[in-house]
Amino acid sequence: MSSMKFGITSKLFVVILATCILIAFAMAGALRWSFERGFVDYLREREAERATSLSLVLADAYREHGDWEFLRNNPPRWRRVLSAPGRNVERAESTQQDDYGPPPPPPPRFTLLDADHKVVVGQQPGQPIASQFPIVVDRQAVGWLAAPPIRARNNSDADDRFQEQQLLATWIIGGISLLVAALVSILLARGFLAPVRRMAGATHRLAAGDYGTRVDTRSSDELGQLAQDFNHLASALERNEELRRNMVADISHELRTPLAVLRGELEAVEDGVRAMSPQTIASLQAEVTLLSKLIDDLHELSLADVGALTYRMTRLDVGALLRQTAGMFQDRMARKSLGMQIELPAGLPPIQGDAQRLTQLFTNLIENSVRYTDPNGMLQITAHAAGSEVIIVLQDTAPGVPADMLPRLFERFFRVESSRNRQHGGSGLGLAICQRIVEAHDGRIEALPSELGGLQLRLTFPASLSLD
Repeated sequence: MSSMKFGITSKLFVVILATCILIAFAMAGALRWSFERGFVDYLREREAERATSLSLVLADAYREHGDWEFLRNNPPRWRRVLSAPGRNVERAESTQQDDYGPPPPPPPRFTLLDADHKVVVGQQPGQPIASQFPIVVDRQAVGWLAAPPIRARNNSDADDRFQEQQLLATWIIGGISLLVAALVSILLARGFLAPVRRMAGATHRLAAGDYGTRVDTRSSDELGQLAQDFNHLASALERNEELRRNMVADISHELRTPLAVLRGELEAVEDGVRAMSPQTIASLQAEVTLLSKLIDDLHELSLADVGALTYRMTRLDVGALLRQTAGMFQDRMARKSLGMQIELPAGLPPIQGDAQRLTQLFTNLIENSVRYTDPNGMLQITAHAAGSEVIIVLQDTAPGVPADMLPRLFERFFRVESSRNRQHGGSGLGLAICQRIVEAHDGRIEALPSELGGLQLRLTFPASLSLD
């Protein structure tokens, strides 16, 4: 028997509903407590007003009779006095005797005490006393009006009905609050989780390989930001998948071409179509060299991607290193009728770098220019300091690179098909390796149009400020 799922929607609904219920009960309890306290205060104030009025009447009666004997053990007369506290005792009695209308409301439950706090009339046996009001005659307390506790007495029918109405209203408001809380909880749970459900569905599709999946961004809150991040992730995965497929196709193509040439050459020698001459051996050696160079570049690029290339950082003169590397290409450039112009200031700040890797970087860049620049062209190398940075610029003459293809020059196996193609022997990995080397030195490399009509490569390195 499978267990019942208790999803996040149900959990969120229960949490919100429970919170609303607790708040509703807390508010109902606070209102009830506030009402009861206010109602009791109201009864006390009304009792104090009646006691004040009654004490004045009783004070006048005491002056007239001289003591409390006219009320002692006379409950009927005491009740008549209590029923009309605004009149004197004799008038209250005559009014009660002549009144044939409806009986008066029940009098307040006061007890009359003498000056020594002994009961004169009114108190029931065992009845508690909560408050006492003095009856003053000639500035002396000749008696006391004692009242039982508010909660211990029997209130009037109007008071009881008012309390019942308030209690009923409290229950009705509480029930309505619970219904509203349930409705709001459902709406909030569904509203909050709708984008989460869309995100979950998109995640499942993305995990299944549908890298074109995107999530609609309908808000600017945290969920909207999460949707934007998801879309960026999906775009990156889609791009990486495209690059992976292209890379596999390019690698297979690059490996197939020299292998096909080698196989054709060997089959021609084996069939006797071509003699095993020094020219044949040189052609085979060239294809093997090309294949070995491609494999070495792939290996080096894979090490750079995982950060496994070793660097021995020292404080070095990048100008001298660049001049030394460029000098190794003088003969090749002369054979191709290419000129080289080097402008390196003497006071160029040093940088922190690995001399071997930087030599490899400069070699790849100059090799790229020598390989692709048309005959009778020129390579210009300049460097200068800009604040705390050292900027090196290499630019050559035609042919150039279309502006829309410049950002892709550092992609693996990318070539500009018009002039910078495989006929020149490149593997399409050199600039990608250069980018990894520059980034390892905390620098930047950019491909820009050259003022000379070809390609400009701009390298920026942080200057070394340490003295070691």
